[in-house]
Amino acid sequence: MKPAAQDPLAQLTEIRAIMERSSRFISLSGLSGVGAGVVALAGTAIGHAYLQQEYGEQGYLRLFGTSAGERLAALPFLLGLAVAMIVAALLVAAFFTLRRTRRDGLRSMWTAPARRLALALALPLVAGGLFCLKLFVSGAPELVVPGLLVFYGLALLNGSKYTLDEIKYLGLTLVALGLVGLLLPSYGLLLFGAGFGLGHIGYGLLMYNRYERASSTNFTAP
Repeated sequence: MKPAAQDPLAQLTEIRAIMERSSRFISLSGLSGVGAGVVALAGTAIGHAYLQQEYGEQGYLRLFGTSAGERLAALPFLLGLAVAMIVAALLVAAFFTLRRTRRDGLRSMWTAPARRLALALALPLVAGGLFCLKLFVSGAPELVVPGLLVFYGLALLNGSKYTLDEIKYLGLTLVALGLVGLLLPSYGLLLFGAGFGLGHIGYGLLMYNRYERASSTNFTAP
């Protein structure tokens, strides 16, 4: 048998792995998804409590029929909550991804593939955020959660070519939940928690068990 170093198939496999590492950001930690999901569930609970305090037991549904003045009065809190959730999720993602990057022996997580991934995600997210803000202000708050789910799902699909392929399935799930939300707007908060919360947690655990668990055990073993 030929040594592995002289085996053409082994060499092609190694070249393919090197090319994939140079073109895709594969150091994204599954625990980042878990952390983002926990943040989303906490934010959903806080938003639900706020709407109940402001509009009563059916706070989320009552929001649909509020006047323009009432929506503008609620906007600073809801917008601040959204920004806080985004910042918290990014910090969690940066922490776990940096930890994985160092464990994999890489010098930096801000590589060219990481920059391409960030740009691919940012464009649909910024456009979607502004679009949903306009929906809220213009009197269609029931479309905000479906819009967020659909645009975020499209952002994941757009970025999937720069990272692990499995992220596109999370994107498809979120788009599907957003479309359900268009038909069942009264379930918006539940769909938000299911998509951004449980969806991220499930995806993160899957990715961690598939790509990181064994290497993490080997890394921490004495």
